[in-house]
Amino acid sequence: MRRRALLILGAAAAGGSLAVAWRLGKPVVHAPLTPPAPPGPPLLGIEALQLVDPPVPLPPAALVDGAGAVHGVAEFAGSGLVINLWATWCVPCVAEMPALAVLAERLKDSSIRVLPVSSDRGGAPVVASYFHQHGIEGLPIWLDPKGEAARIWGVQGIPTTILVDREGRERGRLEGAVDWASDAAVAEIRRLVG
Repeated sequence: MRRRALLILGAAAAGGSLAVAWRLGKPVVHAPLTPPAPPGPPLLGIEALQLVDPPVPLPPAALVDGAGAVHGVAEFAGSGLVINLWATWCVPCVAEMPALAVLAERLKDSSIRVLPVSSDRGGAPVVASYFHQHGIEGLPIWLDPKGEAARIWGVQGIPTTILVDREGRERGRLEGAVDWASDAAVAEIRRLVG
């Protein structure tokens, strides 16, 4: 019996699976040696970006800032844009939000702006609370509370990110949670919209 338990324990240690050993007639459960996977979906790489070639003008749409003022996309003329449509209740959206904050930090000295545009119905207080609770810093609050901008831009689901160059043309689009903090993502964004 003792040899059998040792064999099971050895197999568990080698394979990282659960094992049950018997000690004094009572089962003892041994947990895996490998840590559990982090929560949330895995982040995509920038290679998932669908390029728009030739670039096309992004249709006009209104966005609401954190103070409630309405702005047209045309107000950002001369700046490259990374427009990320998301919501606090969307699991893949929140999975990529820390990487989006890092992207904003890495681009802060350039003419490229990161606009996380939330579709949360609760507006700016909901987004501000989410940012505070999750330690997200350096991202502005932008809203599309009725989903009008998403409809105008043909967004099928969230998260969706649209890259817009300085001339207001869409250069690329990516659906899904992305590792925006990667060197490859930063370089590609600079190349396309900077």
